[in-house]
Amino acid sequence: MNKYKVNLLVLLITLGWGFSYLFMKMGSDSMEEYNLLALRFGIAFLVTGSVFYKRLRKIGKSAVGYGAVLGAVMLGVCASIVFGLKTTSTSNAGFLVGLTVIFVPVLSVILFRKRLERSHVTGALLAITGIGFLTLNSDLRFHPGDILCIAAGIGNALYILISGAAVKRNDSIAIGILSLGFTGLFAMILSFLFESPALPGTSGEWTAILALSLVCSAFCFIAQSVSLKYIAPVQLGLMYALEPIFAAITAYIFVGERLTAQGYFGALLVVGGILLSQWLEYRKKVAVKLTYPVLPAGADHPAA
Repeated sequence: MNKYKVNLLVLLITLGWGFSYLFMKMGSDSMEEYNLLALRFGIAFLVTGSVFYKRLRKIGKSAVGYGAVLGAVMLGVCASIVFGLKTTSTSNAGFLVGLTVIFVPVLSVILFRKRLERSHVTGALLAITGIGFLTLNSDLRFHPGDILCIAAGIGNALYILISGAAVKRNDSIAIGILSLGFTGLFAMILSFLFESPALPGTSGEWTAILALSLVCSAFCFIAQSVSLKYIAPVQLGLMYALEPIFAAITAYIFVGERLTAQGYFGALLVVGGILLSQWLEYRKKVAVKLTYPVLPAGADHPAA
């Protein structure tokens, strides 16, 4: 798969997840939270498992272990978003969870001792400033939902990094399917423990569930696992810059959510920080290529 196809795949993923905030808000308005997640990921697992059942025949203990860990992380991410949407807007949620693009390189430094680039620091400072404008009210306090959505961004970054390690050792599609299955299983257990599980009762609820299951889960999570075979986790995280934009556009079109002037400025800083980080990273790669051009096979490097 060439880089253009991978970029298109990631673009479709970000578009799907941009819509997911609206569908989760629709579903959580009338369904209990873990019940919603159990149905979303359970249906996604059944669909992907039936399509790619041959892949599941060859899985080993390593893949199952990674799937369980990823399922637990993703449940934490989605639960934070669903509960967060109770006290924050769809637009805010999209921008705050979109900070995944900043958290991926930061966590890669902490967990894998990767060097933190200047581009990442610059982008993070701008984005954090934007968060303040976007979410702080006149009392200089965050809404509880804002904090949960930021936590979801951290969890999503962790999911990307663990997935990147998992697909190096296992079949990428099998990893995606297993993560869906474990997320659904854990959510179902919590739903039976703390809620009264039920199937959707209206066409609106079924629309939200099926959209979340088939598009935002079955397609997006499998596509993400596949894309990590071709690009690094940090690069994938940076390419998710468009997710909060899609979330805000969706919220504006379908539910008429509008940010305040302060909110728009904060959102601009968040996206600006993300895109600036990506641009500085690109400039660095170009500079390295110009400084150390690729030599013909067998030729000695001048610096040698």
